[in-house]
Amino acid sequence: MQEIVPDVFTWPWFSEPHGYNFNGHFVRHPAGNLCIDPVHPPAADLDEIVAAGVATILLTNRNHARAANLLRSRTGARTLIHPDDAAHARGQGTDIDGYLEVGAKAGPFTLVAAAGKSPGEVALHWPERHILMVGDAVIGNPPGRCSLLREKVIDDPPRLRRSVAALLDLDFDVLLVGDGVSILADAKRCLAELVEGFAAAASRA
Repeated sequence: MQEIVPDVFTWPWFSEPHGYNFNGHFVRHPAGNLCIDPVHPPAADLDEIVAAGVATILLTNRNHARAANLLRSRTGARTLIHPDDAAHARGQGTDIDGYLEVGAKAGPFTLVAAAGKSPGEVALHWPERHILMVGDAVIGNPPGRCSLLREKVIDDPPRLRRSVAALLDLDFDVLLVGDGVSILADAKRCLAELVEGFAAAASRA
C-alpha cells in the first residue's frame, strides 16, 4: 500500500475496460481503522491490512463492494452502506452489517449526500484535514482533473450534478477518488471547473 496522505493508504486495481485504476483506501484511526471501497488487494497488501486490523468497511455506493466480503471475512470488520443502496449491494452478494446516514460520523469522516449516480451514494469529508473522499460521484480522469462517469451508467444525471455542485460548500483541498487519480492539492478548484462546465453545457443545450 502507498501512504497517499498521512494515515491514509491506497492500493490500485487496474480496470482494462475503463483504462484507469480503481482504488481502495485504508485509514488508520485511533477509534478503529477503516477501509473504504476496497478493491482486491495483492497478497502482500492484504496481509498488511489484516495485520493492522480493520473495524469498519465503508461503501460509498452500491457498485463499490469490490473486495468487501474478503476483508470482512479476514478482519471481522462490519460493512456499512447507505440504506438506499443496500438492497442492490446485497443482491450482488455483498454482506451488509449496518447503514451509513448522511450527517453522521464514521471515524474521522462526516457522511455527505452525493446521490445521483445511485440513490444512496455518499461522500466522506474529513474537515480537520481538508480531505474529501468520493466513490462514483466524481472520478479523477484524466489525471489532474475531475469528471463524471458516462451518463448511461448514472441513474439521475441532473441530481448528480446538483450533488457535485453542493460538494463545493465543503472545505477541502485534497480529493481522494475511488476511480482514477486522486488530486492532492488545489482539488476544490478542479471540482469547481467541472461544475462550471455543467452550466456551460446547459447553456449550449
